[in-house]
Amino acid sequence: MKHIVKILALVVAITMLWIGLLQASVISYSYTWLLPIYFVVSLGCYGLLMVGVGLMNFPTCPQEALLLQKDIVEAKEYLKQQGVYLTLD
Repeated sequence: MKHIVKILALVVAITMLWIGLLQASVISYSYTWLLPIYFVVSLGCYGLLMVGVGLMNFPTCPQEALLLQKDIVEAKEYLKQQGVYLTLD
C-alpha cells in the first residue's frame, strides 16, 4: 500500500509540473509532449529498481530449506518404491 501512495504522489507531482510547464511556456511546446513518455520510462525504471531491491533483500529461511530437502528425500524414496529411478543426484 505504501508503494501505491508513493506512485500516486509521484504521478500527481509530475502532472502538476507538466501542466505548469505548459502554462508558463518555460519549455517549448515541441518538447513538452515528450514529458509523459519520459515519465512512463522513469516509472518503469523505478519499478525495476524496486524489484531489484526486493530481490537483494529477500530473506533466507534456513528452517524451510531443511524441510524442503527432507521433502525431496521423501519424494525420491516414494518414487523408488513406485519403480521410478532418478539419475539426477
